[in-house]
Amino acid sequence: MTAETHKKPGLETLRAAISRLEGHSDRRRTVLPFGVREIDSRLPGGGLALGALHEVAGGGNDALHSAAAGQFCAGIAARTRGKVLWIVTRQDVFAPSLKQVGLSARRTIFVEASSDVDVLACFEEGLRHGGLGAVVAEVARLSMTASRRLQLAAETSGSLGIAIRRWRRQTDAADFGQPTASVTRWRVSVLPSVPLPVPGVGRPRWLLELIRARAGECADFEVEACDAKGRLSPCIPVADRLALPATLADRPDQETTWTRRARA
Repeated sequence: MTAETHKKPGLETLRAAISRLEGHSDRRRTVLPFGVREIDSRLPGGGLALGALHEVAGGGNDALHSAAAGQFCAGIAARTRGKVLWIVTRQDVFAPSLKQVGLSARRTIFVEASSDVDVLACFEEGLRHGGLGAVVAEVARLSMTASRRLQLAAETSGSLGIAIRRWRRQTDAADFGQPTASVTRWRVSVLPSVPLPVPGVGRPRWLLELIRARAGECADFEVEACDAKGRLSPCIPVADRLALPATLADRPDQETTWTRRARA
């Protein structure tokens, strides 16, 4: 056996250690598909990586309120298994809005922290616990060091970590451009609802911006907001919506959520 053969195991161990420090893992991750082909095709593995850290922020004024961004995260968390830990610094989470996208209060553990430092500490502990389906935390600043710790904690336990970047002043949102170790980075902006041909309010619509995807592609998507099961839907053009009743008239055995809502 040559000296080179003796050195190889040590070299591989060193490479593996460096890979872990950089936020990579040799362990195969599972993914959580969105169920929308246009989105899943841009993500490695065909979905949102579990055992990883993801960032979400609101676009425009929602950067301060995080209403749409919060519902987007709740819809993702609703499709995981197990309890969901939700960490905040302000008591303004509207639980019925989370239930509207499939995240029941019975599954959610709310924690209020006094500062971003405490949020990050609870965030990391929640991810290392390993018994949670997802950990969601509202945080203003997220440094590269803190994000690496969160990413490694998520990789170790396999839990899904979502950092909602929420600021108190619009100017602070510039921090969202700083590099972090998150696997994906999203921005959610509210779009006008599509008018219905009957009286009522149309389903909310969002512009999803996939700003960063490790080993994936950046893209923008116009989608209908999460439904009661936490699932997104691609936007249907108005012309196609108006044609739906006529199409279904030829096939009375087919019924959609749209027609049930219209009939109600």
